[in-house]
Amino acid sequence: MTAAPSEHAEPPFAELPPEEQLFRMRHSAAHVLAEAVLELFPDAKYAIGPPIEHGFYYDFDLPRPLTPDDLRDLEARMHASVARDVPITGRQIPKDEARRVFADQPYKLELIDDITEPTVGHFVHGDFQDLCRGGHTERTGQLGAFTLTHSAGAYWRGDEHRPMLQRIYGALYPTQAELDAYLESVEEAGRRDHRRLGRELDLFSTHEQYGPGLIYWHPKGGRLRLAIEDFWREQHLDAGYDIVFTPHIGRATLWERSGHLDFYADSMYSPMDVDGQPFYVKPMNCPFHIQIYGDRLRSYRELPLRFAELGTVYRYERSGTLHGMLRVRGFTQDDAHLFVTPEQVEDEVVAIVEFVLATLRTFGFERFTANLSTRPEKSVGRDEDWARAEASLRRALERAGLEHGIDEGGGAFYGPKIDIVLHDALGRPWQCSTVQFDFNLPERFELSYIGEDGAEHRPFMIHRALLGSVERFVGVLIEHYAGALPLWLAPVQAAVIPIADRHLPYAQEVGAALRAARLRPEVDGSSQRMQAKIRDAQLQKVPYMLVVGDREAEQHTVAVRTRTGGDLGATPLADLIARLTAERDARAPTTEGVPK
Repeated sequence: MTAAPSEHAEPPFAELPPEEQLFRMRHSAAHVLAEAVLELFPDAKYAIGPPIEHGFYYDFDLPRPLTPDDLRDLEARMHASVARDVPITGRQIPKDEARRVFADQPYKLELIDDITEPTVGHFVHGDFQDLCRGGHTERTGQLGAFTLTHSAGAYWRGDEHRPMLQRIYGALYPTQAELDAYLESVEEAGRRDHRRLGRELDLFSTHEQYGPGLIYWHPKGGRLRLAIEDFWREQHLDAGYDIVFTPHIGRATLWERSGHLDFYADSMYSPMDVDGQPFYVKPMNCPFHIQIYGDRLRSYRELPLRFAELGTVYRYERSGTLHGMLRVRGFTQDDAHLFVTPEQVEDEVVAIVEFVLATLRTFGFERFTANLSTRPEKSVGRDEDWARAEASLRRALERAGLEHGIDEGGGAFYGPKIDIVLHDALGRPWQCSTVQFDFNLPERFELSYIGEDGAEHRPFMIHRALLGSVERFVGVLIEHYAGALPLWLAPVQAAVIPIADRHLPYAQEVGAALRAARLRPEVDGSSQRMQAKIRDAQLQKVPYMLVVGDREAEQHTVAVRTRTGGDLGATPLADLIARLTAERDARAPTTEGVPK
């Protein structure tokens, strides 16, 4: 029998918790947006429109591309619907009835076919009707404050082989003040966008026609990267790590044994033929580090072994997900793998967490949260090993005083993990650092060590990243500091500015003295006026500007200005070099570009 239509009862809106009210406001706003689109484009085909963080969106198949004027028109139509304050009602209807209701809407028909229940949700306000599970305001007049922000292309159901739709985004908050605060934060994020700053500061570029998702590091970006990598190597050597280097390709048999061809093939690039054998460019460094460990028999006296590598890997990402340095296809993984005895686990995990926090604090980050993911239902490894690993991760977080959540059952099948999240100057979270146990690869590759008892034992293996991807971390750094990097990271640490052409020889002498102290100066020998040179250096966010003229050349001094506009006056060159090298060596973070 066909189920009879029934009214869809929902709790009174005013009695709901604030977070549920906001969810319903955003959900209802998506429906009101679709109503407006159908008013403007009567033949439009509408797909899905969920609430999302900060607002809502809806996907449409439209007869032409949307323009900014269209968005303004649609927003005005939405406000008119709010002013009408019509009821939003819903009920469950049989699927056959739903097919008749949405007979001219192919995306809705596909959704109906995918629903396994005999009835579907049918929601109506005014002349508009939609297929929906529910969760709305009682009336269109309860939407709060909203605006349409932009439109973008989106494949139907995220499948690049399906139609490309137009997705319209909106922001919504309960009050205009909250919406304005959010929009201001979006504008500030735009001012800090690493893609724009990377271009303006001449740090990096991408070239879609020759390889989307691949980063070209310019000379200034190369200096920034070298400063990070030199620090990384120094810290790892001090912490007892061995730095290794591994190949960029490996025979298919390696990836078969590691399991990557079974579980990760969609993210690996097509194989190349080498002497009649298929080889893959590496998406991971871990199988190579395992080969180094397994190259000879190990003793418990050698453990822990800590192999670290800045290893470049390649992973396929859909073109629509690529985003400057933050989502790429080729990147350098700040990677390490530790091989330890069970008795060494806790001390090593604690040391890793402390290493992570000390490293990130050096880069100027101060707020961190973490998440511990525990054993899922399907997993490999012994119960006692999982228990020991999870307990070690918990105690490490507690000893570090890290605020953290527990994702019960959210670990990988091969081991539990900690994800450490840093929060940037705008409070945005970035997951960069990971501590991941692995009970799978040591078994697959039959790793062992000779214990104190003379018998063979299986080592614990820990995957660990501090920065994650170097590319992504640099993107985060640029946005955190709005490009105004601290002196030790700044690609150009001092701009030497001659007042006139006759002062250029002394300016070059100053530049040579700074370079001899392993500083990064740049001498501006252009024909521009002095004030224009100072302005250019400030726009390039150079920490110090060193102006030289007749007096400075005679007295072997420099007139020092800072990028924030401070004038430190005439300073003996030797004193300036001592000041800059001390600031560089201290790796002091800067508060410039970081909101208070």
